[in-house]
Amino acid sequence: MKSKTTYVCTFCRAQTPRWQGQCPKCGEWNSLEQRNLEQKISAQTDPENIPQDIKEVRTKSAEFLSTQMPELDELLGGGIVPGSVILLGGEPGIGKSTFLLQLCSAIARTARGSLYVSGEESLSQIRSRAHRLDLLDSGTMAISTNSLEDILWAFDSADKSDLIIVDSVQTISSNALDSIPGTPSQIRTVSSRLIQKAKETDTCVILVGHVTKDGQIAGPKLLEHMVDTVLYLEGDKEHLFRILRVVKNRFGPANELVMFEMSSNGLNIVKDPSTFFLQARDPELSGSAVVMAVDGQKPFAVEVQALASSSFLAIPRRTALGFDLNRLHLLLAVMEKKLRVNMAQSDIYTKIGGGLRLTDPGMDLGLVAAALSSFQNISLPERSVFWGEVDLNGQIRPVLGHDLRMKQAQKLGYKPIICPRSGSWDTGLGTIMDLQNMLFS
Repeated sequence: MKSKTTYVCTFCRAQTPRWQGQCPKCGEWNSLEQRNLEQKISAQTDPENIPQDIKEVRTKSAEFLSTQMPELDELLGGGIVPGSVILLGGEPGIGKSTFLLQLCSAIARTARGSLYVSGEESLSQIRSRAHRLDLLDSGTMAISTNSLEDILWAFDSADKSDLIIVDSVQTISSNALDSIPGTPSQIRTVSSRLIQKAKETDTCVILVGHVTKDGQIAGPKLLEHMVDTVLYLEGDKEHLFRILRVVKNRFGPANELVMFEMSSNGLNIVKDPSTFFLQARDPELSGSAVVMAVDGQKPFAVEVQALASSSFLAIPRRTALGFDLNRLHLLLAVMEKKLRVNMAQSDIYTKIGGGLRLTDPGMDLGLVAAALSSFQNISLPERSVFWGEVDLNGQIRPVLGHDLRMKQAQKLGYKPIICPRSGSWDTGLGTIMDLQNMLFS
């Protein structure tokens, strides 16, 4: 047996590992009393916890908790699984709290209990946001606390909730630890207790995680391994769109996404994102190309813009917004070598319309076409669409999702479709020289 000393407040029963003059929870002075706790250490194993043949394991068919958003249910693999824990990350101000309050209210309207726990905002601030989003009549329960023990009590209360949202896990602390919220020990303890309680009570839990300047969820990487699903809410705060991307999912597909549009009423799902980023585009202007991109398993058309202008600098300027600048340098070098286009004295500015950030290698062919269009001041065909990877020899290579892009381009009526040869499609281009001869000869 091991003996542990703790100090208990005689007023609020809060515990602290060391004595201090004032109770850290209720603020009373000289109210802490020393208590000795005995911890039993047992090496006995559970006789029922033995290896079993997986064919004989009984499975429980649990009903999914619908989010009332079909696109989001499909993203999660059918809905939220009871007893599962979801981790949502995103930059400050991107709309995480707004999205989760909308989700909480949508579930509450279906006569399912939902609880919104905020460690960052007061109840009056939560009410103001709900009033702005017209969600006051949804019956959503809310609590403002930074104590893990208050949240654990909500799991066993009489009006038990089917969904509990904790915003955010870095602001919650346990009285059992003598450290401030947000430290690795607090995050591990809080998340493990919440995950354990969710499994015991079959309650759906969504944890909000702060992100670092690199875009990773703050705290120990163990947090992402412990939860069942990891979601990221991405986008540019200066633009209206948001992308909810699933990075890990034990109950459904990963690398899927759902697009939202920010409005005065909150986040609204974009039903058809295939042409959402082509709004107000003028096809008669030079330096603009439409690319059929694929992110996850969804093809959608985006606009790639390029501007080539005479440079008065010793070293011409190169700018890329929405993709890797090194990729632009590589493509310009290939164009100068293989097409004999002299861009050494030109400033080249490129961007992806709508504030998107993409790593799709299929953007290469569209970037080359847009740069040539701007350099020669010749607009591309109005309904043309591009995709394909350009290698260092100027060859146009097939990319992932070629059939998806082709079917979507044909469905939207794009023509000509300029892409690499792949599989049963033998009408594509082989090199960027073919592209130049086709469009600019």
